[in-house]
Amino acid sequence: MTKTLDRFSTTDELPTETKVVIIGGGIVGVSAALTLAERNIPVVLIEKGHIAGEQSSRNLGWVRKTSRHAADVPLAMAADRLWSEMPQRVGHSLGYQQAGIMFLAKDDEQMALHEAWVNSVQSFDLDSTLLSSQQVKQRVPGGKGNWVGGIYTGSDGRAEPSIAVPMMAKAAIEKGAIIVQNCAVRMLSTSAGKVSGVITEKGEIRCEQVLLASGAWSRRFLGNHGVSLPTLPVICSVMRTKPMTGPTDIAVGGPDFSFRKHQDGGFIVTQRGALDAPITLDHLTVGWRYLAQLRAQRSFLRVSAGRYFFKDLSLKRRWKANGISPFEQIRTMDPKVNPALNNEAMTNLRNAWPIFNQAEIEETWAGLIDITPDSNPVIDRVSQLPGLTLATGFSGHGFGTGPAAGQLAADIVSNATPLIDPTPYRFDRF
Repeated sequence: MTKTLDRFSTTDELPTETKVVIIGGGIVGVSAALTLAERNIPVVLIEKGHIAGEQSSRNLGWVRKTSRHAADVPLAMAADRLWSEMPQRVGHSLGYQQAGIMFLAKDDEQMALHEAWVNSVQSFDLDSTLLSSQQVKQRVPGGKGNWVGGIYTGSDGRAEPSIAVPMMAKAAIEKGAIIVQNCAVRMLSTSAGKVSGVITEKGEIRCEQVLLASGAWSRRFLGNHGVSLPTLPVICSVMRTKPMTGPTDIAVGGPDFSFRKHQDGGFIVTQRGALDAPITLDHLTVGWRYLAQLRAQRSFLRVSAGRYFFKDLSLKRRWKANGISPFEQIRTMDPKVNPALNNEAMTNLRNAWPIFNQAEIEETWAGLIDITPDSNPVIDRVSQLPGLTLATGFSGHGFGTGPAAGQLAADIVSNATPLIDPTPYRFDRF
């Protein structure tokens, strides 16, 4: 976990019943809990470890519309509004700033991709603009890279993951939500063919609706109930520098590095062109669904088979309500940092902007991301299990759209008018 994560205590008492149970204390589950609490709908959020302990505090903190699938842009646009309103809702700054995001192009092929994306989202009237090489230099001075150009969206921005989700959770509690940490939900309970509650390691809680928002754990949880969710893991290694003078407040994504300003004055840096892709047993069962994605992005993946394969293999895929679940075996998924990827990122960044030669590393971490075959999440009811709604598979984009995704999930759970059209996120598309 990151050093800066705001950890806090919650009740250890599990109520016997409520209206809605949320499984998972990441940004989507917490946002849904906050929304339901504001609507005076009784809700209990249960987290096996601690709030935002996994990817919701380990991501880069980008809040962007740029380069999202066109079908995903309405959710990202709604998230912009909700991020801007969130400090007032929770009574605390979350580090949110619309400081802009820029993606660079090293050649005409990459520039053509940016142009194609701009054309694909013209109907949304975004403020995204294509930049010339000279305009890149003007916005981010001091660079040595020979960029053909880039794309810039001034209304994109950033927030601080280590404080945003905990503050949202605290606000949800103040508004009536119950949050229970260090308590694993083992499985659902059903009655008359419908979900009627959840069984936890501390006992059962009855409810009318369940929202499963447990990120990379969702596939295993659903699998125990005979439902297949196609997601596969990738691991992103990240580092944070000590406070330093930087070239810009704009977040910048290059082909093989990215950086953005952190609220303490340092920078969050990663190797944007590479992710670790540990082989798991799931690759044998759902891997065929990713062939098109693999062909297009094979160069981004550092495929490996080893320690993670055996660790994943040791976790149960079937268990009973009175048995220990995998969620009790691993309270917080804490993958190892890949120093080679971080070193690549910093070397590439220093070659592009020499001012980063002065950078000193404050901390490093890694996070596990669950990827769907089309890189879009599932936010939908599960027809095989009436009473269960799913909000997962965000493919590395969950933090930025988290407030909107959580509200959309809350809308579905409570039969409210949806924030945006949820059709792109239906489960049956797989």
